[in-house]
Amino acid sequence: MPTLLCDFSETVTPTPDETLLAQQSSRQLAQFVALPSKSFRRIRIQPGDAAEETISIPESAFRLLNGILVQMAQGNAVTLIPIHAELTTQQAADVLNVSRPFLVEQLEQNAIPHRKVGTHRRILLKDLLAYKANMDANRLKALEALSAQAQQLGMGY
Repeated sequence: MPTLLCDFSETVTPTPDETLLAQQSSRQLAQFVALPSKSFRRIRIQPGDAAEETISIPESAFRLLNGILVQMAQGNAVTLIPIHAELTTQQAADVLNVSRPFLVEQLEQNAIPHRKVGTHRRILLKDLLAYKANMDANRLKALEALSAQAQQLGMGY
């Protein structure tokens, strides 16, 4: 059964204190991200006044944790979404920062793969991110072409 985004909807918006702590933590972790490792990292954790424990986490989760802390250090809200999650049209439009009618138009033109559940459309996050990457690449090509044209015309850009 497909996983809906609403199953993972907790968004963490860091407080100023959490932003400061995330800055310190991400700097400390960053020095270890670059070090060679096996397929896992061992981390010691001490929850409150409880006894310290050592846990092993996958290397990829360690890098992801550092990325989350970097975003929080910048004051950004963070949501962790599995790549196989399905989004509603409104959620997908929010990810792309476009209107829902524009997104629906793109779906109807088959620019983004989707499926219908009754009358509702569902979009896989991985398909939406692939569409976004393609659109970003096209936008960059157009910008480079305009920049080259401005250079040729001596417009000072």
